[in-house]
Amino acid sequence: MYRERSWYYADMNILTNFAVFEGGDGTGTSTQIEMLGRRFDEHGSGSFAVSLPPLFTTCEPTGNSIGRVIRSCLKGETSFRPETLARLFAADRGEHLYGPEGIVERTGRGEFVVSDRYSPSSLVYQGIACGNDLPRLLNETFPLPELIIILDLDPHIAVERIRHREEKEIFEYLEFQIRVRRSYLDLIPYYRERGARVELVDARESPETVALAVWNFIREMPIFQERE
Repeated sequence: MYRERSWYYADMNILTNFAVFEGGDGTGTSTQIEMLGRRFDEHGSGSFAVSLPPLFTTCEPTGNSIGRVIRSCLKGETSFRPETLARLFAADRGEHLYGPEGIVERTGRGEFVVSDRYSPSSLVYQGIACGNDLPRLLNETFPLPELIIILDLDPHIAVERIRHREEKEIFEYLEFQIRVRRSYLDLIPYYRERGARVELVDARESPETVALAVWNFIREMPIFQERE
């Protein structure tokens, strides 16, 4: 288990105003990001507008040059050793955080940032592909999100959901996704012991039901409490 590592209890900073959606392929993270954006649009307009912080939604891999290389590899168009892919993810994440108009800059000026995947994905996916040590080392200095929402779904259902996608990725097969789900569940205490809030949402429910559960967790963040 991860507890055997001396750096399991290493101090890590929490990046406030930052939430992350995580889960295996087919769990609906992208759908929930879109639905959250629509909720902000609806709550921020009309005669019953609610005061909400500015929302910025993003994803990993990013759309920058490093992220495009990663996406090419995930689609099977380019081939890298698992260790190389882990390093590319970390490089992309560094730019995502600290580059111009990045996550750190945006959260620092009061924006609420939500990312479709972040370091937990690397610890799960790259941890399975090349072992835990390298992904942990590459990601140990990155700040933790204030809130991690894991969309949990039986891998058999998840794989069936993505079966008809036109573009498949290299990790989208049942045996791997079974390990992905197990790894996400194992990571919950890992992040909680470091101070991040981790919430598990049953992704078997309808997108609307999942979105309500997600919203109920998000609205408890201090950035929203301050506006009530």
